[in-house]
Amino acid sequence: MSRYRPPRSAGTPLITPEGEARMRAELHELWHVRRPQVTQAVSEAAALGDRSENAEYIYGKKMLREIDSRVRFLSKRLENLKVVSEHPSDPNKVYFGAWVTIEDEGGQQACYRIVGPDELDLKQHLISIDSPLARALIGKALDAEVRVQAPTGEKTCYIVEIQYR
Repeated sequence: MSRYRPPRSAGTPLITPEGEARMRAELHELWHVRRPQVTQAVSEAAALGDRSENAEYIYGKKMLREIDSRVRFLSKRLENLKVVSEHPSDPNKVYFGAWVTIEDEGGQQACYRIVGPDELDLKQHLISIDSPLARALIGKALDAEVRVQAPTGEKTCYIVEIQYR
């Protein structure tokens, strides 16, 4: 059995200015702070002698590989992203970057912001534009009925509020 997995699609190449700033800050932190620290630790561990049984050296090299991999990913991804900073011409419809408050048939309300796939964070109520809910919401107006294909079946909700902050 092979360990090959087909590459994951990168998703929609859109990002908010806040998301881009977070990615650039992470890249800066990894390249200018973490990597020099780990490199220093690896060279100190290498100076101790036998590298084949030196746990600090082996762990440090592994950390360097992980940091370099993440730096490569962030650098390539930031090159291909388009920052969407302007508000749409029609603020009464749902587009990328909108804060949307929806209400389900049971009266439960939830507020989500539609962002790029790199910014996805459900704890902060940020949903990806590639998600089924966001795809169903895009282009809809206030008070529109939205049907979403969820894993548990079709759900219906209503758009209560649209904001662009």
